[in-house]
Amino acid sequence: MEFKQQEKILLAGASFWWLGEGLFGPLLAVFAGRVGGSVLDISWAWAIYLLVTGILEMFIGRISDKFGHARLMIFGYALNAIFTFGYLFVHTPAGLFIVEAGLGVALAFADPTWDALYAKYEDRKKPGLIWGMEHGVEEIITGVSIFLGGLIVSYFSFTTLFVAMGIIQTVGTIYQAKIFYIKEE
Repeated sequence: MEFKQQEKILLAGASFWWLGEGLFGPLLAVFAGRVGGSVLDISWAWAIYLLVTGILEMFIGRISDKFGHARLMIFGYALNAIFTFGYLFVHTPAGLFIVEAGLGVALAFADPTWDALYAKYEDRKKPGLIWGMEHGVEEIITGVSIFLGGLIVSYFSFTTLFVAMGIIQTVGTIYQAKIFYIKEE
């Protein structure tokens, strides 16, 4: 089966994002403890991220049909990279809440617009395969990156981890922007 060029760009660009995000994975709890966060603070940080994302995704998904999926997706990817670098400046639970809220906003821009584009370019004859590839690649990359994140923090530091995450996500944003230069098939 041949993937369309747009599908390849979307999958490859998202793979950078999954890699960058996955590096932190379960280490959020360890990091939150290092900045003085309690179990409740960790719960709040994750809840803030999900609540902001969920509320805004409904709104942004709606406006993306008017303003263009690709533009808003790239904005979300770029915003995500910026807020990932924001972890470098987190020294308190309140700072963590701000970064998590920012990452929630970024995901709200990137996620529904990415899905809309991927659905637009999918092979309508094989949707199970196309979406199976998306979910499978996401899980594999995230699984590998969680282990790599643990290695980075164990042998280096959270600072090294956050710089690596931000760089990977910046590269993903730039790569994802290739979608603007592909002619419709």
